[in-house]
Amino acid sequence: MDRMRRLRKNETIRSMVRENHIRIDELIYPIFVIEGENICNPVDSMPGICQYSIDRLYEELDRVCNAGISAVLLFGIPARKDEAGSGAYDENGIVNQAIRYMKKNYSHIVVIADVCLCEYMSHGHCGIVKNGEILNDETLPLLAKAAVSYAKAGADIVAPSDMMDKRVAAIRQALDKEGFTEVSVMSYSAKFASGYYSPFRDAAGSAPCFGDRKTYQMDPANGREALREVEQDILEGADFIIAKPALGYMDVIKDISLHYNIPIAAYNVSGEYSMVKAAAMQGWIDEKKVVMENMVGLKRAGAKMIITYHALAIAKWIKEME
Repeated sequence: MDRMRRLRKNETIRSMVRENHIRIDELIYPIFVIEGENICNPVDSMPGICQYSIDRLYEELDRVCNAGISAVLLFGIPARKDEAGSGAYDENGIVNQAIRYMKKNYSHIVVIADVCLCEYMSHGHCGIVKNGEILNDETLPLLAKAAVSYAKAGADIVAPSDMMDKRVAAIRQALDKEGFTEVSVMSYSAKFASGYYSPFRDAAGSAPCFGDRKTYQMDPANGREALREVEQDILEGADFIIAKPALGYMDVIKDISLHYNIPIAAYNVSGEYSMVKAAAMQGWIDEKKVVMENMVGLKRAGAKMIITYHALAIAKWIKEME
């Protein structure tokens, strides 16, 4: 007679039959770098997360190294913005400075550079704007230019998050033309127009000044559409794909994993992070248990990697369990 509880008898047996595990080398930690000096600005809506100037970036990177985390995702906050997003592709821009600093001082860490224009645009949208419309094809050369500039600075991976059509092809072609054939593209293929991004916009200073992003980010009601986005990005040359947000979209992650043989990164976004932190600070939940359960859920859904602001804490907890 089957008795499933025999497989749950004690922790050793439970560990032996455990189907999914969280590994430190599968975690990607997002970092916000800001122009200026001696800056460590706490992000109020994201407890424990700060913006760092280059001269203080070592504080966060030392924690990353001590945790054993092998990859970070960089976001830049420029001192000036304009309607061409020029800070995104300025060779002396904040992200390029951070990449060069990391490659000089922390060369073993894989550097993933987010490719988007919203943080650098005066209007906060992810593309060129004309008469209130976000223009797709006119934006592509600027995204490609930004990706190439990050590759020149030493980025290992570029991650377009703008959701413009055909941007993966434009970036791949530009990288190859400049000789950066070994630089990978990690595309935000399934990125939804979500309410979970609000704390990130505080951290990156990227909230749009008018309207919203629903004309280019995906409708949360559409799951099958995500498969079309992923397929298109793979055909255009994506090496990895990102699904974002994560917790409310595990079905999408599962569908992608079943249909395509490509590494999937689940982005456990700012709002998901902040909700857990807020509840834990009130004593309503056990932070460690909830976070680890969320991470296992993402792995169970099919994620190979997890981008999360919890990464430092997760690495600590994993080491404590070893």
